[in-house]
Amino acid sequence: MGSPGREIVRERLADLVSQKKIDLVIANGENSASGFGITPRIVEELLNCGVEVISGGNHSWDRREILEFMPHEARLLRPANFPDGNPGSGMYVGTAKNGVKYAVINLQGRVFLPAIDDPFRKVDELLANLFADVAFVLVDMHAETTSEKIAMGWYLDGCATAVVGTHTHVATADEHVLPQGTAFITDVGMTGPHGGVIGMDKTAIIKKFLDGLPTRFEVAEGDVQLNAVLIQTDDQGSRNNAGRLKALSIERVRLRID
Repeated sequence: MGSPGREIVRERLADLVSQKKIDLVIANGENSASGFGITPRIVEELLNCGVEVISGGNHSWDRREILEFMPHEARLLRPANFPDGNPGSGMYVGTAKNGVKYAVINLQGRVFLPAIDDPFRKVDELLANLFADVAFVLVDMHAETTSEKIAMGWYLDGCATAVVGTHTHVATADEHVLPQGTAFITDVGMTGPHGGVIGMDKTAIIKKFLDGLPTRFEVAEGDVQLNAVLIQTDDQGSRNNAGRLKALSIERVRLRID
């Protein structure tokens, strides 16, 4: 979320990766440019900081310059269930530091968000086309309602290694591993300033609620946090129904900039 979010990634991510022996870092970057969208420069900045895949959401298209850039950077995703023909892709397949082949799938919900293609049927299509050697599959479910995100978690239990919800900027306390081995959390939270209203300056937001007039929103300051989840997989045990790695655990992580 804005420059404060990028700053804490620069300052804390490398140490976190080293201390926890993390093999793969995935971040949702759709609010990284002053709270709205992402730019080519910021994509390069995040990748240079150790983020290996960047997912998006309903703000993916907010910066015009990203439209031409996105098709040339496969690690920058946008929701896969946007209509065919839009720039970029909703899935990336790569190899983690430990040699495990992985896929990241980016979806967007339809409740209280633009009417796009069905994320449930789209994820079925993407999973069906993955090669069997892709051992780890994480789905970023970018959605407004808790019900739609939780439904996706249950829908993919036993098909994906993890389903992580994004969009509301407020971390939920329901992280757990579903019965068939899929790690789930309704919302991972926000990496950025928590001294405002979902990352924006609280004065302007409160004014908007009071008078209903148009106002300019600026990124907040203060209480800068890195919100994340750490997912550990069962590399030695049996695979899930789809032949992917099962999750052993999912743990919420919250770091502050100081």
